[in-house]
Amino acid sequence: MSSTGEEQTAAQTRAQAERARVRAEAEAYRAQNKIDRAKARTLTNMVWALLACFVVVAFLMLVTWRPKEERIRPVDYAPQLAEARKVAPWVRGPEPMPAGWFANNARFLAPQQSPMTWHLGIVTDQKKYVGLEQSNVTSKGFQTDKLGKTEDDGTSTVAGVVWQRKTLLERKNEQALVLIGSGVTTIVTGNAGYPALETFAATLR
Repeated sequence: MSSTGEEQTAAQTRAQAERARVRAEAEAYRAQNKIDRAKARTLTNMVWALLACFVVVAFLMLVTWRPKEERIRPVDYAPQLAEARKVAPWVRGPEPMPAGWFANNARFLAPQQSPMTWHLGIVTDQKKYVGLEQSNVTSKGFQTDKLGKTEDDGTSTVAGVVWQRKTLLERKNEQALVLIGSGVTTIVTGNAGYPALETFAATLR
């Protein structure tokens, strides 16, 4: 065979080998691409399945959820009131309690030194709060401690006694009635509105 024929044969062999390599690479690419698409579909299906589960769970939570109402437990404040009056005759309490109202907190503090303080927390029939705060301190410090910053808001006359009205500036929708006399500060405060505070003040004995 001539040298030219051998060269042609070698060229053809190289060309066939190159075509075979290209085909092999193309087949490998198509196979890998098929695998990648399958994985992508699987991942997409998984994501949609998870989203569907979340939607179902969220729907069930929405239709079955009920707000948990805080239970307010009444307390018998009469024993503490009686004990407080033995030490501090100026302590006052509702006599009688307005209908539908109840106490949920009572506390008397009588340290070795002044001030003595009496607290009574009340829940009205409208689920509003009224608090009674008393002390044998008549300075502004006691009012500030119990009410924070306030603004005078006129007066209320309850059973012939004039109380100072206060708007609480640091608490939303809260007011107070303040009475100072005979060495005692009496505060009736809460978010029940002035008429309710006046109703409660009228029961204090």
